[in-house]
Amino acid sequence: MDIDGKLAVVTGAGSGIGRALACRLVDAGARFVVCADLDVDTAIETADLIGARASAVHLDVADQDAIEGLVKRLEVEQGGVDIFVSNAGYALGGGLNLETDQWRKMMEVHLWAHLNAARAVIPGMIERGGGYLLSTASAAGLLTQLDSAPYAVSKHAAVALAEWLAINYSDRGIGVSVLCPQAVRTNILGKRAGKSSAGKTNSNQAAQDGILEPEKVADDCIRAIIEEKFLVLPHMEVAKYFANKANDYERWLNGMRRFRDRLRQKRN
Repeated sequence: MDIDGKLAVVTGAGSGIGRALACRLVDAGARFVVCADLDVDTAIETADLIGARASAVHLDVADQDAIEGLVKRLEVEQGGVDIFVSNAGYALGGGLNLETDQWRKMMEVHLWAHLNAARAVIPGMIERGGGYLLSTASAAGLLTQLDSAPYAVSKHAAVALAEWLAINYSDRGIGVSVLCPQAVRTNILGKRAGKSSAGKTNSNQAAQDGILEPEKVADDCIRAIIEEKFLVLPHMEVAKYFANKANDYERWLNGMRRFRDRLRQKRN
């Protein structure tokens, strides 16, 4: 897809990958970027970094009506959304001990938000001849997240939705990419990554292959949009892990159990 002259929306644009993507989209030629975030003050900071070709809005991605309202407004004011980056997310540790509402909220942000975006923008994109969806999942959506069951489950669901959209809407002019990184230097990583002397972490699952800067991840996403490449893997190791999982599931499960035990020992 040619980004030049396109209108883009980026959710979770107040920091991290979202902020970097909003900036990179403008650098790649987007005529305007709408920076959306639950924390509108951080979205304003991102828009101010970009300048006249950006604006900021408050947006709760779990609110379907809010997403639909934003898209309808942009259709009237800007002629429609060409690129929708569904990027908002958060971290939460735990598993069966978590309340159902905590599981539900993570599914709302990591799955329903992508569905809400697709429902809102795809009809207009098809009418105008095409468009692009980029959703942020995680390597956890291809592998797992040892310390967070709802994170792993919701990110798997996000990848599955992106797959389905790519299969069913490609011939109608809709491009789809899904981002599946490991550790990126964002607010989500937070205090869960304790650095070792080698610059990697010694007790955080996602950071064992290093922590990438958001700008590097954003560059990979921009290339994926231009090349219309589905799977975006900033950490190349993930492709190997994913292949190992597919080739021998039992061996992969046993390896993950051993990996879990090693991480627990490092924390003690």
